[in-house]
Amino acid sequence: MENKDAELIENIISLKERKNAVILSHNYQLGEIQDIADFVGDSLGLSQQATKTDADVIVFCGVHFMAETASILCPDRTVLLPDLNAGCLMANMITAEGLIKRKREFPGIPVVCYINSSADVKAESDVCCTSANAVKVIESLDAKEILFVPDQYLGHYISTKTDKKLILWPGYCPTHVKIQPQDITKLKLGYPQAKVIVHPECTPEVIALADEVLSTSGMCRFAQQAEAQEIIVVTEIGLLHRLSKENPDKKFIHTSGKAICPNMKLITLEKVLWSLQDMTHEVKVPEEIRLKAKTAVDKMLEIGRA
Repeated sequence: MENKDAELIENIISLKERKNAVILSHNYQLGEIQDIADFVGDSLGLSQQATKTDADVIVFCGVHFMAETASILCPDRTVLLPDLNAGCLMANMITAEGLIKRKREFPGIPVVCYINSSADVKAESDVCCTSANAVKVIESLDAKEILFVPDQYLGHYISTKTDKKLILWPGYCPTHVKIQPQDITKLKLGYPQAKVIVHPECTPEVIALADEVLSTSGMCRFAQQAEAQEIIVVTEIGLLHRLSKENPDKKFIHTSGKAICPNMKLITLEKVLWSLQDMTHEVKVPEEIRLKAKTAVDKMLEIGRA
């Protein structure tokens, strides 16, 4: 570690303690950010972790919708996003106005919203879901047709696991769609014993090559529990830092150098320090929107506990 980084980390820890802050890092963040975080995980899991702490300040190292989710679940805390440009391209592919228009086209059909969406879109949805519990959420609804937003590829994957008809929004994760089937088939030739784990935001052609289709948290559990010593990881490259750190005796192979989310890499140690110093940039969901969005999140959590 360079002296500069060591000094930065020391200053961050000092400020964090002084301001009673907790640092959350998504699995796709830079390794240096994951290493200083109090909790590393997926977007919803991190916000749930924050609710269990007594921190006054939540520094969310992720993208904007994740900080919003923390604000939805922790309205009495100050939620900071170290870089306001850290947005999610898929979340930006749908707006509340667009969803309202689509709901008018399909009156009475329930709306399931992927957690990777803005607070405004969550507020216009009946229930949220994650990539891990999406099938369970869909199956719990007493409806034959469901409007699913915004990820068409996650929606397509769910549709292969249920008899219900999903009406899909044409959104997608640009990072995951960069991963091509040939990337995986080439690696399987080089690592014939390796297991292939794929995120459900990938295209159907890529999912067809998977041994397991898993959320990022599911991938972490699989890596710890599987007997396989070599694992081909088909998701954003940042997850490999955590997987390698938690399982130093196993080899993790990434499918494509193209599968890098630029927005997830915007947050640096310097920006975390500045965020704590200046208390920027605060993300606060307006109360009217927060309550409606929280209803959709709470309904999902009730289904998850059922």
